[in-house]
Amino acid sequence: MGVFYETIPETLIEWIRKQHVFWVATAPLSASGHVNVSPKGGQYFGVLDEKTFWYHDLSGSGNETIAHLYENGRITIQLCAFEGGPKIVRLWGHGKVLENGTKPFSDFISKNSVELMPGTRSIIIVDIHQVGSSCGFSVPFYDFKSYRPVLNDHFAKKEKRFKEGKEDESMDHYWAYKSAWSIDGMPGMKRGLTAAKTHKVAPLKKMVGPLAPTRYHSGLGFSVLQMLLIALLSFLIGLTVAWHGQTIFNTLLTGVKGSPLELHVPNWTQVSSSEKFRGLWSTH
Repeated sequence: MGVFYETIPETLIEWIRKQHVFWVATAPLSASGHVNVSPKGGQYFGVLDEKTFWYHDLSGSGNETIAHLYENGRITIQLCAFEGGPKIVRLWGHGKVLENGTKPFSDFISKNSVELMPGTRSIIIVDIHQVGSSCGFSVPFYDFKSYRPVLNDHFAKKEKRFKEGKEDESMDHYWAYKSAWSIDGMPGMKRGLTAAKTHKVAPLKKMVGPLAPTRYHSGLGFSVLQMLLIALLSFLIGLTVAWHGQTIFNTLLTGVKGSPLELHVPNWTQVSSSEKFRGLWSTH
């Protein structure tokens, strides 16, 4: 039976830190957008406290998580037990992206003594608002063998070639090509977008076929800025009506010739039936 918490229990914190792999799930707001689930391997994550999880976002051909977090912030982390007692843990929260090269990124790395890997793209911080633990009776047993060194080796070689003078081997060029946009056409890594514009790098085409997205339509319908402007305008209109409502009402009741429209309520006992169907509004 599932158990829920508002924070991560101390016993689960220790268990989480011992895991070798976890999954990250995010989604765009639009119903036409694609839900993303990404596996993460390696000892590149941690728990800062009972409400904060973080992980090292390494570079890759996809960029869904960052794009989704920039749009709506929703994120779920899942971990499973592959040895010992069965267990599935989910962390629901809102994620923040600390991109490589920004001050928040540098401050986090320095404060938490994080060792950077080749091709480090960002640090993702998850502010947790709900924790769920369930049995996971159907999850199979697996024996952990080792971490794959392929990704780190690839970017280490890429960095070496860049330092030897090959400009197109820079991480900025790579991020412009693969991390600037999501598969749905949502803007992703800001540094990648800037590099793409500066170096005129066309993005990688990530989906094919007739159902491949051509343009992303946000599920919001309006941008956050537009919604704030609408709220501000509504407030100002309400304030104006509150202060000058009577004046506005009288102005609206003024006729074309400047005479006020008056509401006449006749004595129905003194008028004929045909007159009752004539309008109540008249001008002087």
